[in-house]
Amino acid sequence: MSVVQVEHILVVPTESFHALGYFEGVTTEVDRYLGELLKPENVSYRPRPDMEDDPSFKQLIPYVIFEYTDAAGNKSIFQYTRGKGQGEARLHSKRSIGIGGHISSEDAGDHLTGNPYEEGMQRELAEEVVIDTAYDLKCVGMLNDDSNDVGKVHLGIVHICKVEEPKVTANETEIADAGFQPVEKLLEEIEQFETWSSICLKALYGN
Repeated sequence: MSVVQVEHILVVPTESFHALGYFEGVTTEVDRYLGELLKPENVSYRPRPDMEDDPSFKQLIPYVIFEYTDAAGNKSIFQYTRGKGQGEARLHSKRSIGIGGHISSEDAGDHLTGNPYEEGMQRELAEEVVIDTAYDLKCVGMLNDDSNDVGKVHLGIVHICKVEEPKVTANETEIADAGFQPVEKLLEEIEQFETWSSICLKALYGN
């Protein structure tokens, strides 16, 4: 009989996050949190099914937002609708502006050498989208939302990927209705978005 392998994902104790300074929403104080949380003594890889319902741990999730600015200075954001085949069932059919996902133990390579977070983020990007343009990727914030069951077990690391051309396309069928849309339009339709996306839209692009 074959044994189904359970994915082990990168987590930090929620109390370690709280000790650095609790916040709700988005903070731009990346240096205050990220380096400390990613220290070997704070991270561990634990079974994903167990972590989905255990708020004593936070799953670290890279959340990449693709941004295009045209010659006139108008900003557009890559957005899509989550299909039912994506991992987090509680987000199915919601619109999103974030690309990313869990950091797996397989991203770590030989124990905790290298940079498993960076490896995992690049793997997620390659799996989910095709980037056919030059770009500049920068970490801009941390995202926490304890208002719902999904948010209580996740901690987002927000990156903005500024692309020279709006040439980002979906690489899997579960990323539906994808494409760049003006920031103003997304803000008008903000009620259609998952919580993390609506928080980021307001914090990073709201007036």
